[in-house]
Amino acid sequence: MKRRLLLTFAALTVAGVSFGASSLESAQTRLKAAVEEVLALAGRATDKPTLMKQIGPVLEKHISFDVMTRRAIGPGWREFDAAQQEQAIGLFTKLIIRSYGSRFKVGQMPEVKYQSAAEAAAGRVDVSTFTIYQGSRYSVVYRMEEAEGWHTTDVVIEGVSMVANYRSQFDPVYKKGGVSAVLAALEKSAARSE
Repeated sequence: MKRRLLLTFAALTVAGVSFGASSLESAQTRLKAAVEEVLALAGRATDKPTLMKQIGPVLEKHISFDVMTRRAIGPGWREFDAAQQEQAIGLFTKLIIRSYGSRFKVGQMPEVKYQSAAEAAAGRVDVSTFTIYQGSRYSVVYRMEEAEGWHTTDVVIEGVSMVANYRSQFDPVYKKGGVSAVLAALEKSAARSE
């Protein structure tokens, strides 16, 4: 009986490890594909407006902007009605795409080196990378979650979470002026990123 119990435990442990390794591998593969797709566009772009127009659909395919928006807004998200949530997601998506795309200079390609992937929680994997761009090296961790495939839900650059950074900006705005103030702040930020 004891031996059978140990064998069962061993089998479950091995199954868990292989599932974990599979999750890590598939998340990292998905991230690499996304990065390669963006870099290929950046390499072919002849000007900034063309690049900005092309990377949007790629980022929308690989990033879960609805999850990022909800987390960036924080507890106040529950007070947004469905139309306001949709508006917030659209504005936040535009803000992130414009902010991300503005960092590229036509003709200059960043180099991304993949370090490790770790299962942070069930259905969540953190993929660590180093990005070398314009002579500087940045530690970048992509937080990915599995929901109908792996999608990025946060990016941590040099230890600073993008979602937490935006949340620290939106939380006081919400506390002071509610939903309409957050939407106004998002509109202003999205317009400024153009």
